[in-house]
Amino acid sequence: MLIVKGWLSLSFELNGQQVIILKEGTSRNKGRDAFKANVMAAKIISESVRSSIGPKGMDKMLVDGFGDVTITNDGATILDEMEVQHPAAKMLVEVAKTQDDEVGDGTTTVVVVAGELLKKAEELVDQNIHPTVIVDGYRIASARALEILDEIAIKVDSNDKATLRRIAEVSLASKILADQKETMSELAVNAILQVAEKTPQGWRVDIDDVKVEKKPGEALADTSLIKGIVLDKEVVHPGMPKRVENAKIALVDAPLEVEKTEFEAKINIENPDQMKAFLDEEESMLKGMVEKVSSSGANVLLCEKGIDDVAQHYLAKKGILAVRRVKQSDIEKLVKATGAKVVSSIDELKASDLGEAGLVEERKVADDKMVFVEGCKNPKAVTILVRGGSERLVDEAERSIHDALCVVRDVVRDPRIVGGGGAPEAELAMRLQDYSQKLSGKEQLAVIAFADALETVPMALAENAGLDPIDIMVQLRSAHEKGQLWAGVDVDEGKVADMKEKGIIEPHGVKVQVIKSAAEAAGMILKIDDVIAAAKSKDMAGGKGPGKSPEEGGEEGSSEF
Repeated sequence: MLIVKGWLSLSFELNGQQVIILKEGTSRNKGRDAFKANVMAAKIISESVRSSIGPKGMDKMLVDGFGDVTITNDGATILDEMEVQHPAAKMLVEVAKTQDDEVGDGTTTVVVVAGELLKKAEELVDQNIHPTVIVDGYRIASARALEILDEIAIKVDSNDKATLRRIAEVSLASKILADQKETMSELAVNAILQVAEKTPQGWRVDIDDVKVEKKPGEALADTSLIKGIVLDKEVVHPGMPKRVENAKIALVDAPLEVEKTEFEAKINIENPDQMKAFLDEEESMLKGMVEKVSSSGANVLLCEKGIDDVAQHYLAKKGILAVRRVKQSDIEKLVKATGAKVVSSIDELKASDLGEAGLVEERKVADDKMVFVEGCKNPKAVTILVRGGSERLVDEAERSIHDALCVVRDVVRDPRIVGGGGAPEAELAMRLQDYSQKLSGKEQLAVIAFADALETVPMALAENAGLDPIDIMVQLRSAHEKGQLWAGVDVDEGKVADMKEKGIIEPHGVKVQVIKSAAEAAGMILKIDDVIAAAKSKDMAGGKGPGKSPEEGGEEGSSEF
């Protein structure tokens, strides 16, 4: 009996006969080769987004297989649209997505830092330091960096609008909305403070309570905040009122239609009178439904399902404005905005279930009609209507506003800030260099490498602004050694300056997430020493369809990532 210890090779010899362990076409890359391939893939991903960091960063144009174009400098969007194939590179894409989901900003920074950590690790591996030692060193450095961030963070008031506006402006400064950053930051702050709710544990803010509706047309400056919900729908019947003041709103998730039976049924009609009686009964049922809506006191009906043509007619006669097939997510927001309760049956609709709004109106926006539900007393869901000169501009504006909303939310939930312009990274790098002197093992070299990797952020800011990165880094290190905690790269003036004094501030939570995610991603990639890749299926590899041999135009299983 043969026992094969450790990783299984692709094949081995038994009594002179070759025994295949893994499927034919499987490739295996191990040891230094696997390590180098993974690090190279991650470094390339990092380099691809590095030029988009900061207010002077460049945009990327991404063209997908259908020819659709996306223009953006948002790290998560760039990596998502690139359709990355290499498994190690995909891990960095996931890191950017996690950063976006958790804090909404710093997506480019986290990928650049992770790539630099791997680059520094590669240099250490070339000096015969084991990857496990490097991972341990990075873990120590990460823990110490988080402690330092907590020490240097500045506490602020969650409701201080001036601070929140500055946070949003800094986020927008590197986006397409930079010219309108004051206006847009005001919108973002007002939106977040409107939906924020005080709880015993602190402020609770759900970013989904701010609906971002986009519609090409007019200019970016015409983007507005509606204290209510905008529905990309139109009123269902031309005879209905297009404007209702002091609206009493019914939210219904049942159809205003005569329900069909779940089982197959046939009705035998022998003369026209029977047909008329059948149709009259159906009409009577629909009329009864409308009467119930009207008797509840509702003058606006927003329905998640369909509304029969006959029911539309009777609703119009009653002067009720109705919208059908409203999305469930919009219904949930309408509950928070108007205070209405969703009913699942028209029979259950009561006056107490109705919500209120100062105005419900159908308006023409660009080429489409939209229904505005606004003037709510204390809405816990609001809408930002994004306008712009083209569809791509509006798409990028939506991504920019999302980032601004997220950073404001971060500070409302955790009211701590740090300086921007690479100041915290430079301070962390200096302190980690000092901290490394207290370590006696080889982990010391990994901690120094971690510190050096953090300096890539101010260096990239300088490069993207057309400054000499070496001069800037010399000035920056000198300033931090003199105790200038918030010295960072002022890309407008082209020199090192105090970021806090200039109002260049960022949420503490964004920097914390960057350190955590970059260190974890680098550690995971560094610990891989064996890559076993299954062969691609023939239809995936060549698109030739299953069952074809290479001679017929198919492909052998490819080991490419």
